Amino acid sequence: MRLNMDIKRDDYLNKLIARQKNGLVKIITGLRRSGKSYLLFNIFKKYLIEKGIEKSHIISIALDDLSNEKLRNPYNMLEFIKGKIVDDDLYYIMLDEVQYLERFEEVLNSLMHIENVDIYVTGSNSKFLSSDVITEFRGRGDEIHVYPLSFREFISVYEGTKEEAWDKYFTYGGMPLVLSYNTPQEKSEYLQSLFDKVYVSDIIERHKVRNKEELDELLDILSSSIGSLTNPLKLSKTYKSEKNKVISDKTINNYIGYFEDSFLINKAKRYNIKGKKYINSPYKFYFEDIGLRNARINFRQTEENHIMENIIYNELKVRGYNVDVGVVEVFDTDSSRKTILKNYEVDFIATQGSKKYYIQSAFNMNSEEKEKQEKKSLMSIDDSFKKIIVVKENIMARRDENGITTIGIYNFLLDEKSLEL
Repeated sequence: MRLNMDIKRDDYLNKLIARQKNGLVKIITGLRRSGKSYLLFNIFKKYLIEKGIEKSHIISIALDDLSNEKLRNPYNMLEFIKGKIVDDDLYYIMLDEVQYLERFEEVLNSLMHIENVDIYVTGSNSKFLSSDVITEFRGRGDEIHVYPLSFREFISVYEGTKEEAWDKYFTYGGMPLVLSYNTPQEKSEYLQSLFDKVYVSDIIERHKVRNKEELDELLDILSSSIGSLTNPLKLSKTYKSEKNKVISDKTINNYIGYFEDSFLINKAKRYNIKGKKYINSPYKFYFEDIGLRNARINFRQTEENHIMENIIYNELKVRGYNVDVGVVEVFDTDSSRKTILKNYEVDFIATQGSKKYYIQSAFNMNSEEKEKQEKKSLMSIDDSFKKIIVVKENIMARRDENGITTIGIYNFLLDEKSLEL
């Protein structure tokens, strides 16, 4: 493997370029350590300088740096920035980890009254995208969510075969700094430390959580059941049966909200395809970085089929799709030939504007029975949107007589237009 920490993240850079001088605050969100600061302070800043922007007209402040503690005060921040603006040319203001800035909503709104500024901020939790903040911004915020490295980005800095890259990726995930560690032990220790000392500590401090043990146990349960249908009530029963503890579903729901708020996990809701409506519960959870999930359970449960499903989910999110879990209701017959209503699951419904795709994650289809099982739910959908099965087998996209496309995981992940093949 070769290390090249100058990782190109062109998709995100192009989004920033497209949003230049649009009159909105560009809000870059994502997990801590997922590359937001590098994107803004290195990649985008380098682009601006190459385009002729003077360094004095790029005001960049890292608010999680203790040496900038005084600038966390709103009045100090405004005074500092205004003191840097000495002419009528455009100034680029970049604030990293803006949630450290007191009354940041008011500060950003105040900065927007200055005509010759273009504002970019990063943050590691969704609090500044809450309804209160959106109301405060009155539609003047423009979010760009940065994910950990996709497999396509990961393999661009990996020297080896696709199979070797996949083995590393599905084990250690796409947190950029994982690439700076050489041994499995170093990678594991980094991810485990990141989870406990950064994410869990942040959650406990931000939400004043009193019982860290409960929080840790819920994370362990969710880590062990990625892609499984669940809800707070079911999880509460799991606590009682497996941990011999009584924790209310309300408390669990709050904890889950904290994890979502920190961008650790994402919730996929169930959608009745024929009924065209959402099913309130249960739902599925996926980790935004699979390496963090694996580290959470000490790399014990690395079932490639479940991990592949999580990676496909993340890839769809990276490509900008809204992703739900599909349910198809079909009338069928049981062993006694009695008509019954069956529910078949479609792993993902990916939608983006008028585009819609039905996608199954099938680790293998090594028998006729398995292939029939995977295609059953897709063939029960009576609309004309594209239906895709992603398999581990390394194959190019091919379509059968029923219009169902089968494609190998490598081709699906590495070709950004694979959904259109």
